This record gives sequence, C-alpha cells and structure tokens, in this order.
Amino acid sequence: MLDSYFKISQRGSTVAQEIRGGVVTFFTMAYIVALNPLIIGLAKDGDGKFLGGGDAPNLALVAAATALVAGVMSILMGVVANFPLALATGLGLNTFVAVGIASRMTWADAMGLVVLEGLIITVLVLTGFRVAVFRAVPTQLKIAISVGIGLFIALIGLVDSGFVRRTSQGPVPVTLGDGGTLVGWPIIVFAFGLFLMIALMVRKVKAALLIGIVVATIAAVAIESAFKIGPNFDGATGKVNPKGWGLNVPAMPDQVVSTPDFGLLGHFNLFGSFSRISVISALLIVFTLLLADFFDTMGTMTAIGHEAGLVDRDGNVPNTEKILLIDSLAAAAGGAASVSSNTSYIESASGVGEGARTGLASVVTGICFLLTTFLAPLVAIIPYEAATPALVIVGFLMMTGIKNIDWNDLGISIPAFLTIILMPFTYNITVGIGAGFVTYVVIRFLQGRRSEIHPLLFLVSGLFMVYFLTSPINTWIG
Repeated sequence: MLDSYFKISQRGSTVAQEIRGGVVTFFTMAYIVALNPLIIGLAKDGDGKFLGGGDAPNLALVAAATALVAGVMSILMGVVANFPLALATGLGLNTFVAVGIASRMTWADAMGLVVLEGLIITVLVLTGFRVAVFRAVPTQLKIAISVGIGLFIALIGLVDSGFVRRTSQGPVPVTLGDGGTLVGWPIIVFAFGLFLMIALMVRKVKAALLIGIVVATIAAVAIESAFKIGPNFDGATGKVNPKGWGLNVPAMPDQVVSTPDFGLLGHFNLFGSFSRISVISALLIVFTLLLADFFDTMGTMTAIGHEAGLVDRDGNVPNTEKILLIDSLAAAAGGAASVSSNTSYIESASGVGEGARTGLASVVTGICFLLTTFLAPLVAIIPYEAATPALVIVGFLMMTGIKNIDWNDLGISIPAFLTIILMPFTYNITVGIGAGFVTYVVIRFLQGRRSEIHPLLFLVSGLFMVYFLTSPINTWIG
C-alpha cells in the first residue's frame, strides 16, 4: 500500500530508504525546536510582553507549538504532494517577525500579519500565479538556484558548527574557528562526524549520514560527560566560551518525556496591526514576508527536485501546485499557532542525500516532530556539531549541477554566477534569486533578445527592485 501510494519503487527507492531519509532530515532540522523559542520566545512586543502575553518568557510553550506545526505540515507535504520536503518555522523570517514587526505592536497583531501573508500567497497558488512564475524561470537559472543553495547550506553547516565564525573586527567578515584557529572538543566532533560520513559514502555504506549523526552525537555526549565543556554562550551570565557547544549541550537530560502545552494556538489578530501602524507600513511588511516566502520555497523546491532526480527536462518538479499550496498554508498555520511563518526547509536535502525520493520521508520527519512535543528533552542532546556535517556533504552533492550551466552565454552565466554567490554571501536565498532574475532580464534586453524573456519575469524583476529598495521607499513615505 505504501509503495503504491507514494510511488516508492517507481522512483527507485525503498521503504527503509525513505524512513532513513526522513529521520536524517529531522535530525538536521530538529534544532529549530530549540532555536525558535530563543528567537521569538525571548523578545518583547510593543507592549513589553513576551509571546503568550506573560511578563516572563515561556520557552516550553513556544517549543511545543513549533514542533506541532512542523510535524503536521511536514506530514501534509508528504501525504498530499508526495515530495521529500519538510517544513518548520522559517529562520530569518522569525527574526524579522520578532525584531521588525512585534516590537511595533502586540504579538497577536504581528502573527495576524503572518496569517494574512499566508492567505494571500495561498490565493496566488490557487489562481496559478505562483506556479506560472516558477515555470517562467529559464532551466539553467533553476540549476543555478540549486547550486547556490548547495553552497548556502554548506556554509550554514560550517558556521553552525563553529568551523567558520564571524569576526568582530578586521578586514574580513568571517574566519576559521576562533580568530583563525580551530579550538575545542566540539570542532573535533564536527571533523570526526564529517570524515566518518565521507568514509561511509566512499565505501557506499547505506545510511551514511544517519550513522554519522548518531555516532557523532554519542561521541559528543561522552566528551561532555568527561570534560564538562558547556555552551559557547551562557545566557544567564552573558559569558562567551569559544570552546563550547553550539545551541545544544550534549548531556543526557534528567527528564526524557514531558507533557506539551499548546496554549499558543489561535493567538492572532488578523487586522489588529492596522490600528497600531499605518496601512502602507503594514502592507510593506506583508509584501516583504510574501516575497521571501514566495521565492525561498521556489528555490528550495527546485534544489530538492534536482538532488532527488525528480525534475523533467525543463527543470519542473512533479506536483508543483500541491507543494506550493502546502507551503503557503504552512505560512498561515505558523502565524495562527504564534510561532511565525512556516516554510520549506533546505535541510530536507540531507534526507534526499540519504536516499529519500518520496513523501513518505516527509511523513517520517513529521512524525518525529510530533514525538518531539513529548520528547523535547531527548532531542536537545543533539549538538550542532554532530548534525551539521550532513549539511556540508549535501552542499557538495548539490554543487555537481554546476556543470550543466552554459558559461559561454553571458546572458545566463552572469545571472547564474550572481545567484550562486549571493545566496551564501548574503545568507539569504531570496536575495540570490532576485539578483539573478533582475540581471537576466537586463542582460537579455541589452542583447536584443527580449523575446526570450517571459513576461512574468519582467513583472517579478520589478517586484524584486521594490524589495531591494524597501529602505529608501520607507524613508520616502515616512
């Protein structure tokens, strides 16, 4: 029954392969259950209240809702769209909601804007506009999007592991380790996990990424137990320990199972923001959220499709309409649950790298998230350093598509180049896609090859120019 419904054999996979892929995807994105509460759970709204309306933060409340929505929407993606793509609260978007939106109104008002954006983008899917834009993009530019995202997630893995770190001063924005030196046991765990995965892949061992994550986590728990390293940042004291663990400290918890509280569900006010800020300001916020959701998902879906070998000769992904519909509904669901917009996760590529080819993998990932609502303490033992090697490996796998770009045609090679480099350099998928679209339209126009530009690309490029010029526009309208 599973094989027939999910077309497992037809796509060259097995049930065991899909389960492994779903579990690996979960491990590489489970950090969101711990990270999202730290981003939106510790921020205050315009009335000085924490999420949930209290005078003190309730991180467990945010974690439970985060895992619940991620679980439900990932399962829907698998069952409805049959695509190995998991969803959760969007990083970057949640920071924008916490810092740029909620600080100007109540949390309920801010989440109302997120719901509104999700409903608008759902309408764009149902009317066929979102799918039409995706199909208007040249095939080689879609390949560039996939390659750029590969570099992006490899950089995410290197930064989250501490192998690459931001510099507080100096001529370069990032450097190797701590001031140019690799320090601490966590880096050793990362390197161990990375080389273990490489060795298993070279030896063609199935479940290479999953085995690497599990073994690296066990090693991390043993090292923490022996040396008491602690976190790289202590929120209570504000002290920074460059040799510490990122996000999760891999120590066995006192409590493995806890009862979740879903009290945040339904705490949103759809139009409340319009009484706190101007209508134009509110619409610009919705537009910014809309554009990020619109094209982040398009890029992610394209990258996953290429990595899984599921695209046709024009670079189109099967069940595109259903994939984009579930993603759009996830944006609204995230706002309705007060955990910020949910979106497709590029970390799903780690599961595809493990062999996932169907929606069964997304169902497995979703079930893991639902279990996390009860097992949050257990998930918290997996440190960044044990999970991020998988992202570096997947980044390599996604880079291989670069050979299919015609580098002799400047009309496609320059936009492709900007798309590829700007995603990791700006830490933003949307910026890379926007730069690629705009330069493609400009160059083809200058080459006198206007007929090759789909009319929708003219419209989308114009919208991206508005996106890039949001700050001066805000200044102009006051």
